Amino acid sequence: MRFLARLFLNAVAIMVAARMVTGLEISGTGAALLAGALLGLVNVAVRPVLLVLTLPFTLVTLGLFIFVVNAICLWLTSLLVPGFRIAGLWPALLGALVVSIVSWILNGLLLPSGRSGDGRR
Repeated sequence: MRFLARLFLNAVAIMVAARMVTGLEISGTGAALLAGALLGLVNVAVRPVLLVLTLPFTLVTLGLFIFVVNAICLWLTSLLVPGFRIAGLWPALLGALVVSIVSWILNGLLLPSGRSGDGRR
């Protein structure tokens, strides 16, 4: 159930980013749901590899290169989802930033943390 909630929240975050960032286009709710699901899979499968490969850049930039890694993950998602298009590097960077912020806020507000004082989940 938690997976489906995160998928939906990722889709909402992508739709918000498409409304806010010029150069990000999403054709509809179905494309947004598919993009949310694939973004989750890309973040699980590809992002850790990218983080390891770009570790020197991340260290030199004091962690700011992670924004580029997030933009690459969003761009890969756009290549896999019909109806989701990113027009270039800057829209990908801004879109990844908006998706991250909106997703973080929505997850914090709508999903329980899974931590309670009595040990239950």
